Amino acid sequence: MISPGSTPPTPPPDADAVQDILLKLRRKEGTWVNWAQGCQALQKAKLTPQQIFEETGFEPIQQNQIMVAEQVFQSLINVGVAEATQAHFTRQGSDSLYEMRLLSQSDRAATADFALQHGLDSEEVRDLVKPLKEYSYRKENPPGFGDGPGDAIAYHYWKLARQNDDLQDRSRLIAQALRFAETATARQQIEKLLTDFTVVKSRPAPRLPLYRLETESDLPRMIPVVGQMPLTVDDLKAVPVVVAEDPFGMVSTTGASAWIAVPGWQVIFRAEDPVGLLTQSRQLPNYPIDAADELLFVVVDRSDRTWDDDGYFLTATADQLTVVWSTSPLDTPVLGKVILILRPKRILDEDYNRELWQIDE
Repeated sequence: MISPGSTPPTPPPDADAVQDILLKLRRKEGTWVNWAQGCQALQKAKLTPQQIFEETGFEPIQQNQIMVAEQVFQSLINVGVAEATQAHFTRQGSDSLYEMRLLSQSDRAATADFALQHGLDSEEVRDLVKPLKEYSYRKENPPGFGDGPGDAIAYHYWKLARQNDDLQDRSRLIAQALRFAETATARQQIEKLLTDFTVVKSRPAPRLPLYRLETESDLPRMIPVVGQMPLTVDDLKAVPVVVAEDPFGMVSTTGASAWIAVPGWQVIFRAEDPVGLLTQSRQLPNYPIDAADELLFVVVDRSDRTWDDDGYFLTATADQLTVVWSTSPLDTPVLGKVILILRPKRILDEDYNRELWQIDE
């Protein structure tokens, strides 16, 4: 039953509609928003990303990018943005909207307007999303800086400038701060650095607890259990086929069940209530900028909710889970402490382990 005022779910397209969508995607008719909506409709019709790619030429990674960007675009419309911003992002800029996915809906709208005003490309937007998100965690704004994205970014560069003792780098950072500052009080705070050369070194962020699977024994295989003998044929048939998914060997069945096997290291053994989340590395705070973006498995102990400035914690902003580090107590509820971040195993030769004739000499 659909509650009053709610939007009923869109039914999947029929066979004729599927063919029509495929044809439009092959011809690239319409805007990228239409392409994203077409890919969503095809997935509702049970077409896999690979099948869509073979039929239309849209690679799976591109499908994912524009579908996520389309969701961000719809949130901008819901919150409200300038007409010029909506018109611009209707035609182009899906890559920039994709980078804004980590922000709250209100911050996305303000950032979209700001990005268009300053002519920011997707790489610049990606670099500024993290400072914007960190600024939103603050209980109150720093002295002189306002609520808008411009002052938030200006504060980021102001803080970096104060920490830098190289005059050339310091001047470059001050110029960046002045470029983005939106309020007169923020500009005044930044201009003080032109005569005050005091260097304020910040406490370095703690290292992320990163590990990488290195050997085959570190990645156990998940085996479904039928039960305890005596058992019937029906008992055996009742167990679904379990297919492990790369890169962590995650398995799932019908229903809300999925598992990832993690070796029994001490940090895992000591956890009272561990849960796991999959995330891209760039979504984590303080992740090395020069490191490749890869899928990570983050283990959080939900029983450890005591904040300290020497760890990373799971919290929620606008109902979106996020991992944060802060030098001061969080204004949002602490949902658990990050105890381990697991990288996938690097496999140099996947066929090597399948060759039975390979033996140690």
